[in-house]
Amino acid sequence: MRVHLTALSDEGVATESKMLGLEGSASEFAWSPKSDAFSVALAPTPLIDDEYMARTIHVVDAVSGVTRAKLETVGKLGDVVWSPDGASLAVIAAADIHDPNAGRLVLADAKSGRTRDLLPLWEGDVAAIAFVDADTIAYVGHESVETYLAEIDTKPGAKPRVLVDKGGAAMYALSLSRDGKNAAIVADAPGHPREVFRWTRGAKQVARVSKSNPWLATTRLAKQEVVTYKARDGVSIDGLLIRPLDEKPGTRYPLVLVVHGGPEAHYSNGWLTRYASPGQFGAAQGYAVFYPNYRGSTGRGVAFSKMGQSDYAGAEFDDLVDGVKHLIATGLVDEKRVGVTGGSYGGYASAWLATKHTEHFAASVMFVGISENFSKFGTTDIPNEMYLVHARKWPWDNWDFYAERSPIRYVEQARTPILILHGEDDTRVHPSQSMTLYRYLKTYGKVPVRLVLYPGEGHGNRKAAAQKDYALRMMEWFDHFLKGSGGEKPAAGKALEGLIVEGRK
Repeated sequence: MRVHLTALSDEGVATESKMLGLEGSASEFAWSPKSDAFSVALAPTPLIDDEYMARTIHVVDAVSGVTRAKLETVGKLGDVVWSPDGASLAVIAAADIHDPNAGRLVLADAKSGRTRDLLPLWEGDVAAIAFVDADTIAYVGHESVETYLAEIDTKPGAKPRVLVDKGGAAMYALSLSRDGKNAAIVADAPGHPREVFRWTRGAKQVARVSKSNPWLATTRLAKQEVVTYKARDGVSIDGLLIRPLDEKPGTRYPLVLVVHGGPEAHYSNGWLTRYASPGQFGAAQGYAVFYPNYRGSTGRGVAFSKMGQSDYAGAEFDDLVDGVKHLIATGLVDEKRVGVTGGSYGGYASAWLATKHTEHFAASVMFVGISENFSKFGTTDIPNEMYLVHARKWPWDNWDFYAERSPIRYVEQARTPILILHGEDDTRVHPSQSMTLYRYLKTYGKVPVRLVLYPGEGHGNRKAAAQKDYALRMMEWFDHFLKGSGGEKPAAGKALEGLIVEGRK
């Protein structure tokens, strides 16, 4: 993708166009306030791997097309915003090439390209940024499962000022008015999906503006709460628990463990229900639903997000087992009725827990997940990203490690019934990952297994029919093995009849 500059008449008609001689694949284009320059992110190639790991921000003269400066960032990049005076840019960037996430608030000089982390010791992540004025930046901060709105001066040593404290709506996107006195914010809450909120300077909370799902206001929802527990090595892990809707004291309930992908992602204390995440509809059917932010998650700073590196499926997935044991110890969960689900890296966890740690899980639903690390590396569109921020070793550096951390290595001990679902057009995790695990388990013949492939879907389902199909199959699987008779896999349910996506039994 190349950069073209086009001159427009007062009527909006193109009068002149030229292609600039900027080398690389362009993205993240933004004009300076005076329109005499622009910033653009350039990657060496259009490959996804380069878009993830090798982009550089260029400040380019709008007349000559010559690069004035290159920002001194490395690794992953997020939003890029110009200051009102055009002297600097704010960037959500990675701390280094091995940082799994762009979550640092970086100030860059527009002339020299020199950068400075405004929150260098902060154990959190920045989700959104906007300039209040030339010397002040507002940002949405994420700390563990909570979020807040703050601002910080750009001078060295400045301390952040909290504008809206933690404990309210979970905030994600931010847009400030030109005078910095009002903000539009995208946020959600335990009681509703994402909506538009407004903040006015001086207010301690954000005010909800849109109500896209008014019926939820009169719908009885289950209680959602923060859970903190100690992993076996003493690391503190946070998560979110949705309790069964009609919970009765002294009763133990089936649990669905929902593992996020990435692993550079995290759950915030907002709306957690989606087609692949049972949340409130699981709780309404008598399940406890748990969302852990295991080590390697974002939201707790760079060091925490790197804790799982060089240790595929090691301590990071031990954290998941430890979370289940914690909930069993509280008296809420029945240890014989525990299920797990997740997509991508969460699908990897679902396969790993159903094989390596099968004794703890009575059912698993694996979505676009990993079963065998050799071919995963050879078929993914992000092999360099995998090396730089996850494995930190190439397969040829340690073949045994890649084998030992592959779920298919443990199929002979697997006793957890597993439903495997995948998009046929997935380029991130090739569907052969699901086919391989299915074939191994099916041939070995000791555990119920079903494979469903979604035509036209990639790394996640986009079509409404495919999403509904997924949700129905997931809950049918859990109902059968966690609440029903178990044994052989359930026949395809009546609820699936007539759907566009048939899948494969």
